[in-house]
Amino acid sequence: MPTAITLLTAAVLLLPSSSSSPSPSPSARECRPGETGVVVDTRSHQMHLCRAGQSDRSFAVALGSGGVGKQKQGDARTPLGRYGLGAPRGSKNFHIFVPVGYPTAEQARMGFTGSAIGIHGPPRGYETLAQLAMLVAQDWTIGCIAVATDEDIEAVAAWLRKHEVKNVRLEI
Repeated sequence: MPTAITLLTAAVLLLPSSSSSPSPSPSARECRPGETGVVVDTRSHQMHLCRAGQSDRSFAVALGSGGVGKQKQGDARTPLGRYGLGAPRGSKNFHIFVPVGYPTAEQARMGFTGSAIGIHGPPRGYETLAQLAMLVAQDWTIGCIAVATDEDIEAVAAWLRKHEVKNVRLEI
């Protein structure tokens, strides 16, 4: 019978070197004509970096362990809607963190609560576990959007800076 270490080693060897992939043909949940921004298709767990209506790059993402449709602090859900993005920055918990402006003013008026939602890579010290969770399509964040590796979030941050992108659209 294989040991846990053997299974973990085998799983790590099966991990792709990067979670990014060439963009498939656009769907209604990807880039809209003329759109420049980040689009997260929560159903397919794909994040698309859209420039002028075309996907420059796509990444597999993990979402909140509670699903989507965030309404209150602590529900572990990823919000749905269009949000502003803050500048990518270093973080004590993640290599790079890109703040997402949840809740919007309208959502706050409706009683939505929560904070510290963002786009990030794996938590420091848990890089392999985060990659393994994504390999089996398991959502593990407390409401954020997570790419698989520090290299992936570096690529996202560089793209955001280069194209001065300031918004994200999260859709089912």
